[in-house]
Amino acid sequence: MTDLTAPPGQIINDGSGRIFPCDECGADLVFNIGEQKLKCPYCSAVKEIDISEDAEITEQDFEATLKQIQEQKVDASQQENDHNEVRCESCGSNVVFDGTLTSTECPYCGSPLQRENVHRGGFRIPVEAVLPFKIDQRLAENKVAEWVKSRWFAPNEFKKRGAQGKINGCYLPFWTFDTLTFTIYKGERGEDKTETVGSGDDERQVTTTDWYPASGRFQRFFDDVLINGTKNLSETHVNSLSPWPLQDCYPFTQEVLAGHFARTYDLELSDAFPIAKKLMDAKLLTDTKKRIGGDKQRVHSIKSRYDEITFKHVLLPVYMLAYRYHDKSYQVFVNAATGTVHGDRPYSWIKITLTIFSVISAVLLVAMLAQS
Repeated sequence: MTDLTAPPGQIINDGSGRIFPCDECGADLVFNIGEQKLKCPYCSAVKEIDISEDAEITEQDFEATLKQIQEQKVDASQQENDHNEVRCESCGSNVVFDGTLTSTECPYCGSPLQRENVHRGGFRIPVEAVLPFKIDQRLAENKVAEWVKSRWFAPNEFKKRGAQGKINGCYLPFWTFDTLTFTIYKGERGEDKTETVGSGDDERQVTTTDWYPASGRFQRFFDDVLINGTKNLSETHVNSLSPWPLQDCYPFTQEVLAGHFARTYDLELSDAFPIAKKLMDAKLLTDTKKRIGGDKQRVHSIKSRYDEITFKHVLLPVYMLAYRYHDKSYQVFVNAATGTVHGDRPYSWIKITLTIFSVISAVLLVAMLAQS
């Protein structure tokens, strides 16, 4: 595991939390999205993100890490609790960290706090990289408003009122996988040919397919296959936020998390790779069909080997909005690096029904005109 130099900041509560006091007034610094630096919300003092010169984002060995995790599980004393309390240095309150929440703010005075050890000890795999927030909350709200207005078949009341609720920024955990694959396949290539048969009124075109054996082998390197590390959020919506500018990630530093929520993974590393493998298998099947060529393809067998598997644990920025419409709950997600929006919305069945009738009427009209 890569052991990055501990970031600056004041460690509190026997190492279980970290704050970043302002050098000018002593208030807690937070990550400022516009300036991409730490900034004091009171005196506006700015501090550069402190990343060690030798810090780098390193791919981790998949098999070696699984072995290390298994060895750690032998010692039950290393197990990490899902419930921690961190004492707020600003007001003295105890802040509870439940489940997989790793960064929050004091609910009593609003000071940002973080649970330090969740990224560095026990069974938790360290975070290797973090992508900072690129768009601020106001822009995210505008993106959601644009998304609402562009929803076809949404009730007019909803489009006018919008998705009303508090939008929260949060870092979500993801796994990335790299691997070099070697694939052997066997199948058939189909070549279509069209012939004219019959005569007179019975003359027609008939297409038949000639099949030829095809086989081969090829290599493909997969880079940063991204897997969502949470289980309790909509997989469809979170996955639809891709692509992400992973090239803009920082080597992990908790300074970027200052003032934002962050969650650690629910999906274990060992369970994440099989999901990534299904995605890669689908791409390898597409590659195989392209290599077989022809007008049609039959794939009889395809065997792939995955070598030199590496991974990274990364945190990516998301804005989340939960709202209610006619007593039903909905969620909207915004990619806080690109502004892509995806989420749930209500439907107007009146609009849908009218559209269906309009389409059917148009089809019938075209058919009548064609007959006449």
